[in-house]
Order: sequence, then C-alpha cells, then structure tokens
Amino acid sequence: MLVILGFLMVAAFMFLILTKRATPVVALTLVPVIFGLLAGAGLGIGDMITDGIKSLAPTAALLFFAIIFFGIMIDVGLFDPLVRGILRVVRNDPMKLVVGTAILAMVVSLDGDGSTTFIIVTSALLPLYLKLGVSPVILTVVAGLANGTMNIIPWGGPTVRAASALGISPSDVFVPMVPSMIVGLIIVLLFAVHLGIMERRRIGKLVYEPELVASGGGTLRKGGKGTGGSGTGGSDGSGESGQFFDGLDPNRDTLRPKLLWFNAALTVVLLVILVMDILPIPVLFMIAASIALTVNFPKVKEQGDAIARHSSSIVSVVAMVLAAAILTGVFQGTGMVEAMAEWLLNVIPSGMGPYLAVITGILSIPLTFFMTNDAFYFGILPVLTETASKYGIDPVEMARASITGQPVHLQSPLVPAILLLVTLAGVSLADHHKKVLWRAVVVSLAMLAVGIVLGQIPFG
Repeated sequence: MLVILGFLMVAAFMFLILTKRATPVVALTLVPVIFGLLAGAGLGIGDMITDGIKSLAPTAALLFFAIIFFGIMIDVGLFDPLVRGILRVVRNDPMKLVVGTAILAMVVSLDGDGSTTFIIVTSALLPLYLKLGVSPVILTVVAGLANGTMNIIPWGGPTVRAASALGISPSDVFVPMVPSMIVGLIIVLLFAVHLGIMERRRIGKLVYEPELVASGGGTLRKGGKGTGGSGTGGSDGSGESGQFFDGLDPNRDTLRPKLLWFNAALTVVLLVILVMDILPIPVLFMIAASIALTVNFPKVKEQGDAIARHSSSIVSVVAMVLAAAILTGVFQGTGMVEAMAEWLLNVIPSGMGPYLAVITGILSIPLTFFMTNDAFYFGILPVLTETASKYGIDPVEMARASITGQPVHLQSPLVPAILLLVTLAGVSLADHHKKVLWRAVVVSLAMLAVGIVLGQIPFG
C-alpha cells in the first residue's frame, strides 16, 4: 500500500506541476498532506512536517541571503565595468562578440536567477548582434548554455532542490562538482569560439567606427574578406542600437562607483571562502549580505528598499524550499521512500545497482528537460537514492550525479527563463533548440564524466 501511495503521490505532484494546475508551493503542500493522511499519518503528520522544516531551514537561509547579495552587486554596478569591457573588446569582431556573450552570461549567472541573466545579456548585447549582422540565435544558444552550466551553483536552484530532497548540505553537493562545472564552462567557451568563427566567415569582418561606442550609433562597413556593402546604425534608440548602452542603466540611483573595489574584493573573498568550505554556506552569505547592505546602503530605508527590490525572487524560492519540507517530511515519516526503494530494488537487475549514480546522471538529461526540477528532484531522486543506498551509494553522490543534466534542463520550454530569452532575442524556440540541444547534451555528459573520473560520482 505504501508503494502504491508513494507512486501515486509522485504522479499527482508531477501532474499538477507539469499541467500548471498548481504552483510548486501549493503542490508541495497539499499533495503530501493528503497522501500522508491516506497513509495513516494522522496527527503525527505535524511532527513529520516540522522535522522536514528543521532540516531545510539552513537551505532557506542560504537562498534568502544569496539572492540579496548578488542582487545588491548588480544594483551597485559591480558587473557594469565587465559589460563595458566586453563591448570595447568585441568591437567589430563577431567571434569576440559571441565569446563575450558567454563570459558575460557566466558572470551574471552568479546571482542564480536565469531571468535576470538573460535580461542583462540581451539588453546589453542584442543591439550589437543586430548591427553586426550576427544571428540572434547564437546569442540565445551561448547564453542558454552558460546559464545552464552555472545553474548548479548552490543558490541557483537545482543543487538546493537535490540537497533539500535528500536532507544533505548543498555545499557537500556543489564544492566537489566545481571541477565538473569548470570543464563544462570551458566547453561552452569552445562552442562560443566555434559559433563565432562560423559567423565571422558568414558575414565577414566589419570595419569599426569609434563613434559607435561613444554614441550608440556610427557606421559599420563590411570588410575583412572584401564582401563589400555598408550599413548605418542609428543612435536614436530605435531598431538596431540605442538601448545597447543602456542595458545596465548608467544613471540608476543604486550605483556605487566609489565602492567598486570594495564590492569586488568582498565578492572574491566570499567565493574563495565558499570553495574552501571554511564556514557553512548559509552563514557565509548572511555575513556577506549584511556587510554589502551596510556599506553600500548605510541608511535603514535604503537597506529596506534594496531587499524589497529582490523580494519577489526571495519569496518564491524560499517558499518553495519550505514547502518542499512537507513533501520530504511526509515521504520519510510515513516510510513511503523505504517501501518504494525496496520495490525498485526487486525490479532493477542486481547487476545495474552499483551503477545507479551514473544511471541517475544520464536520466537527469531527458527527465529534467521534460519535467520541472521540482518534479524530478522531489519526486524521483529520493526514490532512486533510497534504492542506491542498498548498493553503498551515498545520497550526496546521487545528488551530484543528478545535477549534471542542468545544461539541458535550462533549454526546456517548461523553464520560464528560456522562454523570456528567446522572446527578448526575437527567435523561435525551435531555432534555438536546433542549435543548443546537442551542445547542451555534450556539456552535461562531460560534467558527468569529470565527476566519475575524479571519484565524486561512483561508477560501479
């Protein structure tokens, strides 16, 4: 009975999420409560949920303060010099523009919000793509790959979901996977170089007029291979340019140019300590966010406004984590996970058991594309993990394998951020998928392979 109820609960949860009949918070709350009562939890369901909330409280704190910290860094202009630097470097070269897109997307992805990344990258670079004649599909492909690879950072979502579903620390999942992420990013850069060279060959190199940078206008003439022709870009903000240099509003009130080096140093120190695993990640971000707020916005009202600017992201993500505590609490408290794992243990051939971590990594590629992260990490991963434990595979190893499919997941039409990206760039999702999906699969498999080679993901 517990096996049947467990699978029905997963199916009901996934159905509500995939058909958009309920938000993740509602589904994570009501579905477990209903099935927990059907499983005979009675009034004990309250203790189960409380235990789940206690285990996920550090994760909620991590997300809360990480979003605040990186949101502040964007507000105060920490990444503005990077954007301007990329614009100066790319100049008239399509290949440099595409590589610059990848680098910018990687850096801005540190805030853990795909929508923010795509808004900044598109508003800053799309007009130059149009002016140089580079296909906007290249922008969506490179930005999507970069953000998908960076999406395994602890405050990005998937790692937190995996850790929350299994009751483990996000840092234990993420830190050992840093080499895999680095290799994934290198592959993304190589793809960017290749795509850029192809565009350079297609359209030729353009003769660069300096006034383009000064005013957003100027003239570009095709040159390089002698393709001839000319084109003029306007500077009135219409069509191909204009808003190009306003992607990160240079006159926004939140800018703190005098504190640029302080904010840069604070961010570097934060990332170094994070990788060194000296302090728990939630504590680290609580301290860093408090310092950033105090130094950049000394007035109490300014601090409140800074937090309020990112409140929508904070509320949605933290609420999801706390609601996930209900699902995990009921799963564990009623014994559903153990019962389902025992059933799977009898179904899966014994020869495949030791390879469950690798199998999970491979399955994460298609499954997270066709379903949401919530459905995969809260519905499927716990069952696979409980089964894998019978073969001596630790939950943290299963969690690491499960996040390697994120470069593919981010291209899914179920992800609102990717829909935002293709809409802003003016390209069809089909055109985006034609160029991005196989490349995303390559990145995911490479990350999985690196994890196996380094021993972070067991293979047999």
